[in-house]
Amino acid sequence: MSKPLILVVNDDGVTAHGIRALVNAVKDLGDVVVVAPDSPQSGMGHAITINKPLRIDEVHLFDGVKSYQCSGTPADCVKIAKDKILHRKPDLCVSGINHGSNSSINIIYSGTMSAAMEACLEGIPAVGFSLLDYKLDADFTAATVFAKVVAKQILENGLPKATLLNVNIPNLKTEQIKGVRICRQAVAKWEEEYMERQDPFGRNYYWLTGKFVNHDKGEDTDEWALANGFVSVVPVQYDLTAHHAIPFINEVWKF
Repeated sequence: MSKPLILVVNDDGVTAHGIRALVNAVKDLGDVVVVAPDSPQSGMGHAITINKPLRIDEVHLFDGVKSYQCSGTPADCVKIAKDKILHRKPDLCVSGINHGSNSSINIIYSGTMSAAMEACLEGIPAVGFSLLDYKLDADFTAATVFAKVVAKQILENGLPKATLLNVNIPNLKTEQIKGVRICRQAVAKWEEEYMERQDPFGRNYYWLTGKFVNHDKGEDTDEWALANGFVSVVPVQYDLTAHHAIPFINEVWKF
């Protein structure tokens, strides 16, 4: 039998340290192909390119691993990989390892998780990995260890239909991490503010800033797990239907 085919994507760009760590994590688990943006795409969410052409170029950045850079978004990378690059449907799509958290509400904005979501939409088992360290020289040692563990579990045991995983790793040494917790997404949000500044021509411009506020005190959330030294694993679905609201609207609203 052929080895599992593993697609590696990210949103920080094909030259990011995190994607190199992820390739190292999964390269012994199957045949790996990298398709990643040619420049950073953080915060792009599930955007796709529809108003300009996409370009893909083969690059030689990973020993023994076919790799391509794409001019589009993380979701574009998955789409074009499936249609134009890969010879068959991947057995697994791994996204990341992101520089910085994608816990709680951050999943909505995350290009890392949107790439994994796009794979899930195509019926490909998928997972996004993020390390809680934004530094360019972040140490991905622990993240690499746990990324391999999770990827191996998915390949061996699969995932429920239409489900992907959001995995966040605390910024700790491998031996300091207490274990893995299967969690729910915490109820949290960004309290944002736009700083007003002026450019050299006297025109106003605005720079997004703010703080992340966790409103959830539960000990079964990703935020609690990360704050207490655990890797958080949140099962995610792309069905955004608020099923609990259907009976209320049917009973209360009048049409």
